[in-house]
Amino acid sequence: MKINAIDLFCGIGGLTYGVQKAGINVVAGFDFEASCQFAYEKNNNAIFVHRDIKELKDDELSSYFPEDTDIKVMIGCAPCQPFSAYSHRYKNSESKKEKMDLLDYFGKQIKLVKPDIVSMENVPQLVKEPIFERFLETLVNEGYYFEYKIAFAPAYGVPQNRKRLLLLASKFGEIHFEKELTQDDYPTVRDAISELPKIEAGEVDPSDFLHRSRKLSNLNLERIKSSKPGGTWRDWDESLLPNCYRKKTGATFGSVYGRLEWDKPSSTITTQFPGYGNGRFGHPEQDRALSLREGAILQSFPINYQFVENWGKVSSQKIAMQIGNAVPPKLGEAIGISILKHLNMR
Repeated sequence: MKINAIDLFCGIGGLTYGVQKAGINVVAGFDFEASCQFAYEKNNNAIFVHRDIKELKDDELSSYFPEDTDIKVMIGCAPCQPFSAYSHRYKNSESKKEKMDLLDYFGKQIKLVKPDIVSMENVPQLVKEPIFERFLETLVNEGYYFEYKIAFAPAYGVPQNRKRLLLLASKFGEIHFEKELTQDDYPTVRDAISELPKIEAGEVDPSDFLHRSRKLSNLNLERIKSSKPGGTWRDWDESLLPNCYRKKTGATFGSVYGRLEWDKPSSTITTQFPGYGNGRFGHPEQDRALSLREGAILQSFPINYQFVENWGKVSSQKIAMQIGNAVPPKLGEAIGISILKHLNMR
């Protein structure tokens, strides 16, 4: 069988990388963010198409599948910020409304292309939204069998406490997900990043420019020195507390300014992970926040994944956003393996 896939909302290529590693050929990735092109094409055997899915012509996507394709696969993760737990309360803002309908456009392309297999990844909160019900109705009306689940990322080899909505759909019959790892086999922070060279806050590893950590103020340096792995700011001397944590309303933010623990998966890697004060993003023993490389590895990107061609053209903040928004490649690999097992059982 000649299996070819197209990745919508491909970003820097986390989903494409994982699916290709599983053994499925991805011919193209589509995204409206041009800055993703270098990372996508440098690390994946696929072309990057700088296009907004809303502006695709009806026959455009189909033209990218080679004529000898036996099995057409469409994969993708519509930008999920409007449905995330953090931003859900702001979903009526204009900036969020612009992205709320992207899953509908994904469904439109399914109706136009009629792929044999579909995979969709997103935030768990999406299952409560009417747009997800419309997406499932599209699958039913187009004759797909489907299965979806809220997946715990460590169960698929990602060393972080991340939950994601995964969906598989097939024209050929029932389709199921790859078997999960047992809890004893969950990857840990130690497994992922313990072998990386030590660096100080504000330092860059000369052998890997992505292994760089933000400089800390003297106050934050004292705070992280007083922090314990898995602990909270409650471990600090009161003189180190920000004013907001001296109030009762600040008591719920226990993980902010926290250190990770070596022998557990990390906290969820968000777009803000390089900032020590943005969550539990402190290194387990070095007095600094996570480096960009460490965040990428905790997202399950391989250590040699290249994110930028020229440091003068892309900011560290932009790279952190791309890493935090990416589909973890290990989840992509599990999706790819699940698809291949399904096809081989037909």
